[in-house]
Amino acid sequence: MADPLLPSTETVIKGAKTYARDLAERVAATFLQAFVGGLVLTQPFDIGMWQAAGVAGVAAAGALVKGIVARWRDVTHSASLAKGV
Repeated sequence: MADPLLPSTETVIKGAKTYARDLAERVAATFLQAFVGGLVLTQPFDIGMWQAAGVAGVAAAGALVKGIVARWRDVTHSASLAKGV
């Protein structure tokens, strides 16, 4: 007999997959956006491509931490801090 207070295992697995896909997409998008932004700034500010990649990595790590905090803050299937997402 199923416990009425706990979700089914299927719900938990689907929720984890949804959350992981959402978080991976956000981290990858943040890295690409920061990397392209860094490459645009390499010429005027005389920084190298690898420094731009490092900046993008830091931005992506920030997105990862934010997504994990969002998961801890509210049990949802999203990496967003916005309510109802």
